[in-house]
Amino acid sequence: MDKSPTIFISAGEASGEQYGALLIEALRAQLHAAGRTATFFGMGGPRMASAGLERVVQAEDMAVMGITEVVLHLPRIYNGYHALRQSLRKRRPAVAVLIDFPDIHFKLAAECKRLGIPVIFFVSPQLWAWKKHRIKLVQKFVDKMLVIFPFEEPFYREQGIQAEFVGHPLADLPAPAISREDFAHGCGLNPDGRWIALLPGSRAKEIHANLPEMLKAAHILSPRGKFEFIVPLAPTLNDAQRAMTSHIIKQFGAGLPVFTASDARAALQFARVSIVASGTATVEAALIGNPFVVVYRVSPLTYAIAKKVVKVPHVAMANLIAGKRAVPELIQSDFTAQNIVRNVGPLLPDGEARESMMQELLRIRRLLTANQRYRDPDQSTAIGRVAHIVLEQIGVRTGEPALSV
Repeated sequence: MDKSPTIFISAGEASGEQYGALLIEALRAQLHAAGRTATFFGMGGPRMASAGLERVVQAEDMAVMGITEVVLHLPRIYNGYHALRQSLRKRRPAVAVLIDFPDIHFKLAAECKRLGIPVIFFVSPQLWAWKKHRIKLVQKFVDKMLVIFPFEEPFYREQGIQAEFVGHPLADLPAPAISREDFAHGCGLNPDGRWIALLPGSRAKEIHANLPEMLKAAHILSPRGKFEFIVPLAPTLNDAQRAMTSHIIKQFGAGLPVFTASDARAALQFARVSIVASGTATVEAALIGNPFVVVYRVSPLTYAIAKKVVKVPHVAMANLIAGKRAVPELIQSDFTAQNIVRNVGPLLPDGEARESMMQELLRIRRLLTANQRYRDPDQSTAIGRVAHIVLEQIGVRTGEPALSV
């Protein structure tokens, strides 16, 4: 057995990139405890690079969204995929860990299958909502599917796929360590002020589609309560995308006290309420436990196609987990400044509406925690469990076996 295996890890978006960085750190720790080391290469962002990933492709060059948007960037996406495929052929890793990002990763899984490289897929694409025909790709090319939402495990197992609910990585994170005062100082906020967080998404197209309407709502809200507004910026945004975001803030937020931040979780922690674009940030907001409203807008073509194929009762992941409309959803034509204000308003003062939502968010947090299933300390977190499964796949034994459920 190789004392220093090579492991391929790939993530293409901000949330997956965060999990990838945590996973590399967990793998290093578990390997060190077993007297081993490893080399990591693949696709990732700056956090994964800092954790020790040799980047064949930068994630920030690949993160696009929507049907029409993908078409515009096909040459760049193809070049990135080709570079990753060539790296797999050349280096033949012991295992490939693919984190979400299915359009690229299913193709890479097929290449791994041809090369005899076992594939662990971490964070399931939303096949249960649409594109269910892709189940066949999972059946053919994926050795293990590790899911972060409890309803996904039975969905895959019914299809004959090895699947395990490992818990949600964000549920294991401690509250942000930074104090409110230090966070305010770092962003230029008034420490004693009232803050509303605006989370328009982690990709440039999302920011362009969502942030202007959020800022229009901020204009309406600002005179009512003298609020300050925080816009967290994803670490996967490049300089041009950050400049674009600043331009949108200047254009649509003129005269407003709008501040940018690098720590989205701290912004959610300290804001009175938040306006959050549908995606992983809604799970972060739910786990933090602060009331929020979900918004989203895509191109008309993307939305028209999605309406025909998406078969779920809710858009926001927080609501899908809860099994009901725990937080308001304002999607496409419902996403207006006036509707935002109408839904945010009842959540600002202490009272029944705010308390009721906070209780629902606490219930969601409990549903996303799976650590009670395992007795090994290395597997007490979702990321630790994933690291254990990856190393088990390549024959490295760490810790005690998992408890059966």
